[in-house]
Amino acid sequence: MFAPDLLKSKVILITGGGTGLGRAMAERFLELGARVAITSRREAVLKTAADEMMAAHGGEVFHTVCDVRDPEAVNQMIETVWKHFDGIDALVNNAAGNFSSPTERLSHRAVDAVLNIVLHGSFYCTLALGKKWISSKRKGRVLSIVTTYTNTGSAYVVPSAAAKAGVLAMTRSLAVEWAPYGITMNAIAPGPFPTAGAWDRLMPDVRLQKMAIDRIPMGRVGEKSELANLAAFLLSDGSAYINGENIAIDGGEWLKGAGQFSWMSALSPADWDALSERSKQAGK
Repeated sequence: MFAPDLLKSKVILITGGGTGLGRAMAERFLELGARVAITSRREAVLKTAADEMMAAHGGEVFHTVCDVRDPEAVNQMIETVWKHFDGIDALVNNAAGNFSSPTERLSHRAVDAVLNIVLHGSFYCTLALGKKWISSKRKGRVLSIVTTYTNTGSAYVVPSAAAKAGVLAMTRSLAVEWAPYGITMNAIAPGPFPTAGAWDRLMPDVRLQKMAIDRIPMGRVGEKSELANLAAFLLSDGSAYINGENIAIDGGEWLKGAGQFSWMSALSPADWDALSERSKQAGK
């Protein structure tokens, strides 16, 4: 559905770009003509990913190690990528950390482990690159990967919910503040997209995975290509007037979970017949 040169010559920086959804986005951007920079904490993973992507799709993938929890390391990473490509057109805040746990079992270190990557890391990267764009009078795009529970919160992943909500607040705030500089801010809120590592940490039990899928009206999890295509559109010239939005891609999951009576989807036809009869009697 996309022209092969949709992102031609655009330089896109992706944090956490060596694995999972970050790599899926990087590959799609590369297919559509972008020049891609990926960063994370693991050099070997980055190099392997960059080599494999270029072998499969051609183009250029530049990789550089960075711990987004360290603001000085982030500043240096931005400078390195900017110098290599002579500029950056878009940032994808994708690096994240999460795990499920009853909140009362968490230590402050567990809380910090998530907030430092998700909230602080996204803010450090956005701020460092935003300053470069503004000082050089260059337009830019920021796309942050949040989650569907940024609006509602979620039990058992409270640090992630708080951190992602903060990223969304940053997105909406800067959408107004930085728009006069030609910088747009948007977010994507994925539902379940199984990836190696993250999916197993959040739902290590097959029964939990089935329960998660049963919550989705469409009855399936997302495909990486579906999220990558949405990200590509939001970074393309055709979406230039979209600013400050958070777009859910979850098969309708959060809407089903948010409805006060959505749990009734578990009722059988016989259950509904019985309820209907009781309602009629109550009406009389």
